[in-house]
Amino acid sequence: MAQNFIINGGKELHGEITVNSSKNATVGVLMASLVNKGTTILRGVPRIEEAFRLIEVLRSLNVQVEWMNEDKDVKIVPPAEINWKDLDIEAARKTRSAIMLMGSFLHYFDEFKIPFAGGCTLGERTIEPHLQALSNFGLGVDSRCTDGFYECKVASPKCEDKTFVLIERGDTVTENALIAAALCGSITRIKNASSNYMVQDVCFFLQTLGVQIDGIGTNNLTIRGRGDINQETEYFISEDPIEAMSWVSVGVTTKSEITVKRAPIEFLEIELAVLEEMGLNYELSEEYPSRNGKTRLVDISIKKSTLVAPIDKIHPMPFPGLNIDNLNFFAPIAAVANGRTMIHDWVFENRIIYLTELQKLGVKATLIDAHRMYIDGPTNWHPTELVAPTALRPAVVLTIGMLAADGQSILRNIYSVQRGYQDFAKRLQGLGADITVVEN
Repeated sequence: MAQNFIINGGKELHGEITVNSSKNATVGVLMASLVNKGTTILRGVPRIEEAFRLIEVLRSLNVQVEWMNEDKDVKIVPPAEINWKDLDIEAARKTRSAIMLMGSFLHYFDEFKIPFAGGCTLGERTIEPHLQALSNFGLGVDSRCTDGFYECKVASPKCEDKTFVLIERGDTVTENALIAAALCGSITRIKNASSNYMVQDVCFFLQTLGVQIDGIGTNNLTIRGRGDINQETEYFISEDPIEAMSWVSVGVTTKSEITVKRAPIEFLEIELAVLEEMGLNYELSEEYPSRNGKTRLVDISIKKSTLVAPIDKIHPMPFPGLNIDNLNFFAPIAAVANGRTMIHDWVFENRIIYLTELQKLGVKATLIDAHRMYIDGPTNWHPTELVAPTALRPAVVLTIGMLAADGQSILRNIYSVQRGYQDFAKRLQGLGADITVVEN
């Protein structure tokens, strides 16, 4: 049955919220765990639909996946042999992350099939960068077939020393190449690699398996892989900067004073700089380490502020720029600021169009084209009833807008929110929000 949010908005929130482990890091590390023939324990795995789908994928391959410690951690035990023909096609089609099976499968099979990529509907999303990267490991892919699968064939040599340049500085592209390189007993140099948070998590995890990686946090990675990995290991997944920014947006949009705890500051510095330019008052705690010992965390205390539109447009850039997923959360923030803000999403063709639904909440949002939007604030919010878009972040943005609107709003079919957020309504209730989940 579909689930819906019932929100009685217009309330001032208060208190503290703790950021969960990263959705995108979780899916990357789950896919990377296939390189290990030993037991992997992942600490702090969020109970979100995206993780559930990938666990279904792993289990269909006869990988034992067990929730531990009151469902906070996951134990992964691989089978003696994986058969790609056992793959749960339905689960794999629901997440674009399943494409990262290619990185490990090319070491296990001479031929295999992967279903076409799924996930959020964000416009045309080619997999050509993946194919270009993995071709350096002998993978050839025919994506023109009519039965909905990528037909993959692997040629030798796969694991000679190599250097290549990614044609796109993509996160999952870099992760796929890292997974492939991990099982090569040779040196792989990747140029124009993504240095984003989820890529760093995959690197840190692979290091626990004995894979040597230099250049983490830069755009040039050197990987000294292992031809065979059989390691007992555990890894703590780092906190989610996208979730952290969504909580910041909740506080700013509802004009509330809340503290966002365990926020990975390295991946939020540009976002906070933009907000500071807009007039936001906030305080940062001293830095402290994540449980993985690598990621730097802070607590962000949001103060009541009078915001103005930024002078320049707000637009994303590859890390260390403003994160493309965090761009969405500036839409409701712009709606409470004085003046006109341009939001420019040059990455995806369609995602910004979802934000036009904010108009139904009273936001003066003007779509310029498929990539750009003006938002004129401040907004006289009013409640409404909407169906959640299939894209995760825009669905959360509409939820934030409903929290600001005085009166009862309904957001129907919230599966897209559940793909990336654990207990979202319950956690909002902890801040004083009047939000419930009902089924129909």
